[in-house]
Order: sequence, then C-alpha cells, then structure tokens
Amino acid sequence: MTNERRKSVRCLIVIPCLNEATHIEAVIANLEGALSDLDARIVVSDGGSTDGTRAIVARIAGGNPKVALLDNPKRIQSAAVNLAVATHGGDCEYLIRIDAHGDYPPDYCRNLVDEALETGADSVVVGMQTVGFGLFQKATALAQNSKLGNGGSRHRIGAASHWTDHGHHALMRIAAFRQMGGYDESFQHNEDAELDYRLVKAGHRIWMTDKTSMVYYPRASVKPLFRQYFGYGRGRARNFLKHRALPSLRQMIPLAVAPVTAGALLAILNWAAAIPFVVWAGACIGYGVWLAVKQRNPHGPLAALSAMVMHFAWSAGFWREVLAGGWRDPVYVPRQEPSL
Repeated sequence: MTNERRKSVRCLIVIPCLNEATHIEAVIANLEGALSDLDARIVVSDGGSTDGTRAIVARIAGGNPKVALLDNPKRIQSAAVNLAVATHGGDCEYLIRIDAHGDYPPDYCRNLVDEALETGADSVVVGMQTVGFGLFQKATALAQNSKLGNGGSRHRIGAASHWTDHGHHALMRIAAFRQMGGYDESFQHNEDAELDYRLVKAGHRIWMTDKTSMVYYPRASVKPLFRQYFGYGRGRARNFLKHRALPSLRQMIPLAVAPVTAGALLAILNWAAAIPFVVWAGACIGYGVWLAVKQRNPHGPLAALSAMVMHFAWSAGFWREVLAGGWRDPVYVPRQEPSL
C-alpha cells in the first residue's frame, strides 16, 4: 500500500496509563515510526500518575506537537479512551489503542491501517504473546500462552487472519466507536469484550489480523495477578448481566472453580466433597508437568499454580458480581458528543 493512501486518513493514537514512568518514554519513542508513516497524533490519557509519568510525557510533548497529555479524572481505561476521542478525535478517522505496559513492532500502526483500508473493517484486532522475565512472571507467561491459561482463545494462541467477534483491541473506526457510544465506563475490566458485543450486534465487522501482534508483560506476583483476574471475572459477569450473553464454553468451565473450591471445605463432613477440587488441581498440575516436558521448560509446574490462581480469581470475580446483584446497576447511557 502506498504511503499516500495511508496518509489519506488521520489517526488518533491513545495510550491510557497510570503510573507508567518505567515504560511510557520507550512506548512513545517506539511510535515515532507511526508519526512518520501516518497522519497521526499521540494522546497519553493519564489517570493521575504520581510516579513522574506526567512530567515525562509533558517533556516529550513540549518538544513534539504531535504528542499531548490529557487528564483522565475517572482513572480507568475505558474513560481514558472515551475522553481522548471526545477531546482529540474530531478530525480523525481511526482510533489506535496502545497499552503502556506492552511492546509493539515498529510497523504496528502502519500494518493496522493497511489492514483496515484493505478489508474495510470497522475494527482490527490482534494476537497477543505474553513474555515474562522474573521467575513467577515467566511461569505466568507460560500459562497464559497455553490452553491451560487461555482456554484456546484465538487471539492468545495466534491464528490466520479472519473475521471474528472479539480480539485484543488495536484499531477502530471512530465513526463506529462513536455510534456505539464508546466504551461503557461502568466496566473497569472487559470493556473491550462488551464493546465488541455491541459492535457485532450493530452490524459492524471485526477483523483479526496476522500481519502484526503485540507483546504483553503479565503481573509479576500472585496478589496483582489475582486482582487482575478477579476484575476480569467481574467484567465478564457484567457483560453477561447487561446483555444476557452467555460466556463461551472455554469460559464456562472455569466458572466451576470457585464453587468447587468452596465445596472442598465440606470434605470435613464427607471426603467425596473434595473430589472435584482434587480433579481440577490434579489436571492443572499434570498439564504443567506436561508443558515442562514438551517444551523443556522448567517453569511448567509453577505455570500450573499461576493458572490455578487465574482460574480461581476469574471464577470468584464472576460469582461475586452475580451474587452481589450487579444486575441492579443502572444501565449505561453512552456519552453524547456534538455533531462535527
């Protein structure tokens, strides 16, 4: 595709962030190619960082008019993107969402725009490869890259380009984003899956590309990993409660983990109550050992424990939201933007 055609559309690159001083400068620097290849601007939508992130972005913006810092008083990612589009997206055709805690190839944005222009897709999503460095992070990455941790999710395991109903958010046509009212800001997690559900229902098309992908760095210890997946479970439950959209089969199976774990406590009355828990734990540990042997990766057994944390937290978050009466929450009313 010619550079002229790429530059015929204007792109808004949004980086939602909170306390990302360690990563933000490298993330912006990695997007310099996108500013050269595309007619684009970068907006860092910051949720009130206190670690120096804001000063770093302000310094970069002071020397580059294509970079801007935006205050996000609501702090969460869904609000960060909505606010950036409302404030800076008036003359843009495409929104590109960048994770401050990820890594991207230099031609990432260019490939996304090429795919959008060639397919006519309203949204282009990508595969995600997880990479770790420390012991627990490496084990978690191994789990998340395997069926034990991702349940066979196609945007986790990689797949040939295809039309889909969900994937890791990368690019979206701003007209479609606005038509849907943007992200539902009552979602602190899984706002992408919820928006994809509405996009597909409205007749918009989502293209998963194999021309590019991103690298994600998982949580490096048990507590943050638990909190993350507990939030994911709550978000999936909210999506179910809002749209009555049943989780997929790969998500239905982990739903049983929290009840099974709670039920194991009844083993003090009858040992048979522990059988489902033992079967689940044994299956996870066995898969971890198999990973260690198949991939010659010593992190396999610890990956099993990481997966167990993810399964339990996701299940507990889901049931917490359902049992707490999340269905009584007020229906989200999309942000109304003025006509341009």
